[in-house]
Amino acid sequence: MIDVATLSVIRRWALREQLSIREIARCTGLSRNTIRKYLRSGEAEPHYAKRVSPSKLDPFALKLAGWLKTEAGRSRKQRRTIKQMYVDLQALGYGGSYNRVAAFARLWHEQRLVAQQTTGRGTFVPLTFGPGEAFQFDWSEDWAVLAGVRTKLQVAHFKLSHSRAFYLRAYPLQTHEMLFDAHNHAFVVLGGVPRRGIYDNMRTAVDRVRRGKERDVNARFAAMVSHFLFEAEFCNPASGWEKGQVEKNVRDARHRLWQVVPPFPGLVELNDWLQERCVALWHEIEHGKLPGTVADVWAAERAALMPVPRPFDGFVEHTKRVSPTCLIHFERNRYSVPAPFANRPVSLRVYADRLVIAAEGQIVCEHQRLIERNHHGAGQTVYDWRHYLAVLQRKPGALRNGAPFLELPAAFKRLQATLLKQPGGDREMVEVLALVLHHDEQAVLAAVELALESGAASKTHILNVLHRLLDGKPAPAPVTSPQALKLAVEPQANVLRYDQLREVRYAS
Repeated sequence: MIDVATLSVIRRWALREQLSIREIARCTGLSRNTIRKYLRSGEAEPHYAKRVSPSKLDPFALKLAGWLKTEAGRSRKQRRTIKQMYVDLQALGYGGSYNRVAAFARLWHEQRLVAQQTTGRGTFVPLTFGPGEAFQFDWSEDWAVLAGVRTKLQVAHFKLSHSRAFYLRAYPLQTHEMLFDAHNHAFVVLGGVPRRGIYDNMRTAVDRVRRGKERDVNARFAAMVSHFLFEAEFCNPASGWEKGQVEKNVRDARHRLWQVVPPFPGLVELNDWLQERCVALWHEIEHGKLPGTVADVWAAERAALMPVPRPFDGFVEHTKRVSPTCLIHFERNRYSVPAPFANRPVSLRVYADRLVIAAEGQIVCEHQRLIERNHHGAGQTVYDWRHYLAVLQRKPGALRNGAPFLELPAAFKRLQATLLKQPGGDREMVEVLALVLHHDEQAVLAAVELALESGAASKTHILNVLHRLLDGKPAPAPVTSPQALKLAVEPQANVLRYDQLREVRYAS
């Protein structure tokens, strides 16, 4: 084999200086056949046969190619990473490096694109962001075991574009109130509010996509943006790379978090764990573009973020009419409302975790929100027995079989079992329950328990005990008396004393 310099000399002597092949062979020491071969090829640099060297991956090449073909047919969310395949190969006995496996995968994907006559992902312009300039947001669907049931979740992803600090929070739905609640929590964890927020054209933010960057923004979303004082920017349709950092974060989170997430009793515990893991990963992940970890760059960026204002009151309001049974319907479930508002319209304010009912400019009641993914059941009914006390004043007989009163506290149930055995016990029990409308419920329960312990479970006794508790007066000390009374002067059995008393009377 000859190098490029030798070939250049041969070509110059033969083609420019017109030396014979014999003379060139004598000067270079090469054979005349070798010189003729390179001159006939007309090439300016020599080509060498591709070097083929054995690799530790060769015995596993077919297995790895099969895995890559299988993963290519799966959805992007379910695919294994090259690192996971590398670990699986090690379990089969592969002793080579990860770089060799990654190079094999890259070559396999390039050959697959050529075979399909398609192009790759295209070319893009790298982006850079200043401290506090922007954050990116996206939703994803993931799974976790909650209360022993594998549950599909909608996960909100936030990522600061400069420091790359990220935050995840899981919800059962992708609705307005969930979106607002996610922003309230995210800005607290991230330490402030950037100047811009980058979103895709999600329904909870954009009502209509117009030409270019023009959007008809949802009114409630615009109110949230105005509250937090940042500018909302929306990507072009089907252009997820415009917020590529959070798109990558969605993919990375599936391997860093969701494949190792333990089971939890509920969503609150899961979100607490997600927050702790996100902050811990900031200290483990190198930033890549700037020196230090994500946590180091975030600590410097935090000063450029606007301080977090008070939480946004992120509810979605509906108008509901209360039924004659003092219930309103929402998402196939029913919730009780105080009886005075029956058959009247009320305002239902829907939050991520609770429902607030308002009427006449005041908050009427509040319930924990029930969210069921099963659309085949009849739904649930949430009662508050206090809401039906006004009805009991007119219909005390409803206390015996009324559905709202199945959830009475234990002390009230024991009192009810005692009073219903007496004539007029229904009415007396209703009057005891009505005490919670005017006094603290815990004080009424304490009075009922004391009355039950004393064995005098009556309305009068309960009122007496309750007033003593509210006044702060101790109970009167018990009166102790001897078993038999004794006279200080014992009477005498003497009838003559009567005559003596008569004599004294006549003398006077």
